[in-house]
Amino acid sequence: MANFQSIAAAGSSVVRVLNSCFEQEQPIESRRTRAQLVRTFDFEEPGSRIPSPALTVFFYRVDFNKTMRASWSAVGSQDGLPHLPVDLQFLITPWADNAEDELRILGRAMQCLETHPIFSGVLLDPIGGWTPGESIQIMLGELSTEEVMRTFDSLPIDYRLSVPYLARIVRLDGNRPQPAPAVTTLVTGTTATSEP
Repeated sequence: MANFQSIAAAGSSVVRVLNSCFEQEQPIESRRTRAQLVRTFDFEEPGSRIPSPALTVFFYRVDFNKTMRASWSAVGSQDGLPHLPVDLQFLITPWADNAEDELRILGRAMQCLETHPIFSGVLLDPIGGWTPGESIQIMLGELSTEEVMRTFDSLPIDYRLSVPYLARIVRLDGNRPQPAPAVTTLVTGTTATSEP
């Protein structure tokens, strides 16, 4: 049963798969490129927080999956557990000393994610509590250039070449509900009478 850590597990799974691909074939000869999860704060001083060469994975939005929400609500009414399907939107951004190396890093990362579009089994970080057969799909996001630029407007860094991706469907399952205590007393009501 996927648990509340499945969002973090999806993020670490993306980084693990990318780093595995980088280990198989480095995008820049004689330089080790690493993928890493980042948060907004890490962009404030990228030189100290993001070693070059690197590929950052920045999750910037979590939204419920509009297509699967009703279906999983129906499942929840049957098994007594809440199930929330969510989509995770993220940007991958290359970091290197020159434009050509950044494009190599980006190309290798996109090749990797296209080669492994479905994460299941050993590709999923086990902290997510995934059920057997559970998977997430990694696909290119549908953000316009203006939307990407607007995202960078809210970050403490100028625009950098980035590609939007979507991780879907990550499911958050509720904990097993505790059974309600047995009813021991039932009060159905009282009638008031008045004495003459």
